[in-house]
Amino acid sequence: VQLQASGGGLVQAGGSLRLSCAASGRTLASYNMGWFRQAPGMEREFVGAIRWSGGYPYYADSVKGRFTISRDNAKNTVYLQMNSLKPEDTAVYYCAAVYSDYATNENEYEYWGQGTQVTVSS
Repeated sequence: VQLQASGGGLVQAGGSLRLSCAASGRTLASYNMGWFRQAPGMEREFVGAIRWSGGYPYYADSVKGRFTISRDNAKNTVYLQMNSLKPEDTAVYYCAAVYSDYATNENEYEYWGQGTQVTVSS
């Protein structure tokens, strides 16, 4: 599976962005999907995940209530809607896929996109 993340950019605090993760080479419908982010000088951290069926989205406490993960298996795409953005959300955002049960640990994921930069100005 090849993953391509897009939709990043520069936004003011309080604004919104929607990231997309498009897959090629294989259907995403069988995969559980996760979003991670890595800020400069920091380790990559879990943002959220969603099951292959679209159910049971799970979020890190830092984004809960502001970020929403969804997927459209017909379009082979997963989305990360980010609202009420804060400067501390600034990071490179990555999507990832895992065939077995979804997880918060990045080591569980099998396939990764290249990342898209999100910068939130204060």
